[in-house]
Amino acid sequence: MEADNNNLEKIRVTVIDLEKLVRKLFQKKMMIIIACVATAVISSILIVCVPRGYNSQVMLAPEDDSSSGSTLSDIASSFGFDFGAMRSSDAIYPLLYPDLFNSNDFVVGLLKTRVETLDGSIDTTYLEYLMHHQKSAPWSAVFNKMKGLIKPKPRKTDLARTNKEGIDPFMLTYKEFMIVKKVKENIKCTVDKKTNVITINVTDQDPLICATMADSACARLQAFITQYRTSKARKDFEYYSELLDEAKLDYRRSAKEYSDYCDSHKGMVLQADISKRDELESEMNANYNTLTALNAQIQTAKARIQEKTPAFTMLQNASVPVKASTPKRMIFVFCMTLLAFVISTLIAVKKILAEE
Repeated sequence: MEADNNNLEKIRVTVIDLEKLVRKLFQKKMMIIIACVATAVISSILIVCVPRGYNSQVMLAPEDDSSSGSTLSDIASSFGFDFGAMRSSDAIYPLLYPDLFNSNDFVVGLLKTRVETLDGSIDTTYLEYLMHHQKSAPWSAVFNKMKGLIKPKPRKTDLARTNKEGIDPFMLTYKEFMIVKKVKENIKCTVDKKTNVITINVTDQDPLICATMADSACARLQAFITQYRTSKARKDFEYYSELLDEAKLDYRRSAKEYSDYCDSHKGMVLQADISKRDELESEMNANYNTLTALNAQIQTAKARIQEKTPAFTMLQNASVPVKASTPKRMIFVFCMTLLAFVISTLIAVKKILAEE
């Protein structure tokens, strides 16, 4: 019984101490309010200086060559496995598209895209826009100078390539490397493992350029995949086209030889002349049959190109964003103010406990 009374007394003392602490903390409310207001004002000023970023999204679905009735494939997809990709004979299937966006060759091709700002003040390539028309926070200049101190020295090959036009993906300069890195950060590609739906997200400081680059990235992806899927069929078509040109020349030559021989040997009676005519006629017919067969092969190759050309269904086209997506100004100010409230409260509690 005495132990229970001691426990109740401890609880009562604790409650009284908490009430006393809250009462003293309330007396220091001005310090907390001033800290929160000052933090809110400072964070608002800082976040306003950060350039706004806009986001545009494109969604497309590639054709699926795998059988649609495979229950096992559907079950595996729910666990993150893609049996369709395993059965596919293509070396580049949808799950590898994000890696394609991280390749220098693919990114360098996007830098040639012509872009224009929403207000029409800038009309240039995406490369020039990233190099000379990017906005930055005032304090970025300080960080850039600090980075310049640790930046690697230009290589001799970089200095030799300064005056050359274009970017060589195989050998990037430091400046080109940073631009390519920025593009990779601005343009992201994701693929849903269950549905194979491709989503391309582009972030940029201008809404029109943002939508333009989203559309360009989507078009370049489709062109790349089409180029890859139809490469074998196109090579076959070019090969048969060369053979067809040669066959046309051979047929015309043999037909001319046959007609010239017949014109010069009218009324032939000698067996040697007749045999020669038959030989020329056989050669002409053989060349004609070859020409006919190659024409059929050409038509087959054309159909094969069309068959191999992938079809993409656009689920969401690129559009010019109306609102900025980054930074989240209200959330940033709220979080900073909340952090200031917590820190100032802890400081006040520490002072109160130190006074006691």
